[in-house]
Amino acid sequence: MGDIDLALKEVQFQTALSGGPGGQHVNKTESKVILIWDISSSAAFSETIRHRLLKQLAHRTNAEGVLKLSVTKSRSQHQNKKIAKQTFKILLEKALQKPKKRIKTKPSRSAKLKRLQKKKQHSDKKQLRKKPKL
Repeated sequence: MGDIDLALKEVQFQTALSGGPGGQHVNKTESKVILIWDISSSAAFSETIRHRLLKQLAHRTNAEGVLKLSVTKSRSQHQNKKIAKQTFKILLEKALQKPKKRIKTKPSRSAKLKRLQKKKQHSDKKQLRKKPKL
């Protein structure tokens, strides 16, 4: 199936200047952490699982299939790196869960009749609100 820890070894980290609280210190240190992982060329997962990952994480990946996570929650670069790793693990765990197969169902006969009766009642109520024809 694949291994999340192996995928974590393929991850690259970049740092950048981060905004937010911290005063002058924020302007001098690179506390923002950007986690970068190329899903399409990952050796941690099989082709079918990579396809599923690309589909599930499509809103977080770019056109080349590269996942980028940006974390600026803390003033500390080390803390942000830790948070990025945790978020990455959670994202992968959610994306790797196989979706349940939908079982088609039909409404019962009584449910159909009940719906039609309510529809008729509503229609009658609307008709009574109209002005009478003279």
